[in-house]
Amino acid sequence: MENLRSYSIRPPKYRNVFTILSIDEGGVRGIIPGVILAYLESQLQNIDGEEARLADYFDVIAGQAQGVTSRPALDAPLSDICISTAAAPTLLPAYYFKNQDEHGQIQEFNLVDGALVANNPTSFAIGELIKQVVKKNPDVLAINPLEYDRFLVLSLGTGLHKNEEKYNAEKASKWGAISWVYNAGSTPIIDCFTEANRDMVDYQNSVFFSALQSESNYLRIDEDTLQGDIASSDLSTTENLKNLGKVGEKLLKKTVKRMNVDTGLYEPIENGGSNEEELKRFAKLLSEERKLRNFNYSK
Repeated sequence: MENLRSYSIRPPKYRNVFTILSIDEGGVRGIIPGVILAYLESQLQNIDGEEARLADYFDVIAGQAQGVTSRPALDAPLSDICISTAAAPTLLPAYYFKNQDEHGQIQEFNLVDGALVANNPTSFAIGELIKQVVKKNPDVLAINPLEYDRFLVLSLGTGLHKNEEKYNAEKASKWGAISWVYNAGSTPIIDCFTEANRDMVDYQNSVFFSALQSESNYLRIDEDTLQGDIASSDLSTTENLKNLGKVGEKLLKKTVKRMNVDTGLYEPIENGGSNEEELKRFAKLLSEERKLRNFNYSK
C-alpha cells in the first residue's frame, strides 16, 4: 500500500534518493516480510530513537492494493481497498464498490486480487515515481528516469514453494484444460502466471540496477524453500502462523542472494553477509536520507 502521505514529500533539492518499500502478495505468508520489517524498524529505532517509524523513511510503500491507493484523488475507504486486494480468485469473491472522487464524479470498481497484475509490485512502485518525474511534479526530484542510482529499493517476498521441478514438458503435453487448472493438488497455470510475474519483475530490476552499476541500491529478500502447510496462502491456524514467523526469523540469518541475470537463478552474493547485516546497512542509508531531508527542510 502506498504511503498515506502520497506525494507530499520533501522538495527536490532536499533529497539524495527516492526510497521504495515493496511487499509481494502472499496471503497469510505476509507474516514473513512482517518479521523482516519488524527487524528493519528495530534497527532504525536503534539509530534514530523510539520515534522512528517505517512510513517516515519511504516515499512509496507498495503492496497488493497499489492500483487503488496510488490514486489519492479517489480517497476510497480503506475497508473497500482491503476487501478488494484480498479477493483472490478461487479463494474469495471478486469485489464491487462505488466511490465519489474529489470532483463529485461517481466511479465504479470491479476488482480482484492485485497479484494477478503485480504479484511483485516493485516495478509498479518505481514506475509511479518515474511517472511523477516525467510529469515534472514540483515535489519530485528532477532526474533522468533511468537514474537507478537515485532509487533505494527494498523488495520483500512472501515465500514460495521449494525450488524444484514440479512439472515437465512431457507431462504437460498430455494435459487438457482441467489438468492445467488443477493437477495433483496444485494449480499449474496459476502457479506459472504468478511465479513468472514475480520473477520477471526481479529479473528486470536486477538487470537495470546491474547495468547502471547500482546493485547495492536494490535489495530483494525472499524464501524459496517453503513446503507443506507454510506454503499455503490461506491456512491461518495458530500453529501455521507461528511457523511462518519462524521462517522469517531464519531468513534474517541467511546469506543475501541475488538473481544471476544469465541463469535466472538466485545465488549467494560473493563475500556477502546475512540479510540481517544488509538490513542494518539499509537502515543506515534510510536514516541518513531522512536526516538530510529533515535538516534542510527545517532551515
